[in-house]
Amino acid sequence: MVNTVLQASDVCKSFGGRQVLKDAALSVAEGETVVLIGPSGSGKTTFLRCLNWLETPDSGRIRLRGDLVGRAVDGREHGEAELARQRSRIGFVFQRFNLFAHLSALDNVAMGPRRVQGLSVGQARERAREELARVHMAAHVDKRPSQLSGGQQQRVAIARALAMRPELILFDEPTSALDPELVTEVVDVMRELAQAGMTMVVVTHEMRFARQTADRVVFMDGGLVIEQGPPAQIFDAPQTERTRRFLGHLHG
Repeated sequence: MVNTVLQASDVCKSFGGRQVLKDAALSVAEGETVVLIGPSGSGKTTFLRCLNWLETPDSGRIRLRGDLVGRAVDGREHGEAELARQRSRIGFVFQRFNLFAHLSALDNVAMGPRRVQGLSVGQARERAREELARVHMAAHVDKRPSQLSGGQQQRVAIARALAMRPELILFDEPTSALDPELVTEVVDVMRELAQAGMTMVVVTHEMRFARQTADRVVFMDGGLVIEQGPPAQIFDAPQTERTRRFLGHLHG
């Protein structure tokens, strides 16, 4: 039996009268890598941010292993303490690395386990070393962000998410701020995580990653989930004209 880690249904979100998400839905199974693709402005990033309540949906429900995210059963929004506890179960990797400039890579990664999960400084740093090694950054633990390339900084950000031992990780265009030659080192780490069974939802324009690594590709446009399926179906035999048109622009 497949365990469902995340279930989002009927998620709507508007900004200033413009509806960005229209009854968006997504189900993510244990160990699955789901890639969201679509044109800019299609709602992908907003949807991702709603999944862990970085953006508050106007309506809809999001469940993490059956637990309602963001709101109690009676509809009231959770307080900050409960939201922080829930968010610690869902890792998030941003486009921009959001590292603390004055801290080493090691202390950037150790901060979450220490402050949110209550580990001792020694325990948090030991865990940080493990996760930095996992993203091939063991040789750079004492460097500050300014001493690292963009790709290295993003790998530290991935280690920071991993250090919380989350049940899934959300990636918001994690390579879009990188020079082209640095993209591969980040994509390779993400591919290794997928192969190791990490549950992941990834918004990306890296179609090679989507084709080669995703278990399922979800195409969004106009705030709607238009089509989803295995990569071979989406890329080689899309079912809707809108998906065909989007992919045709990529190849054109």
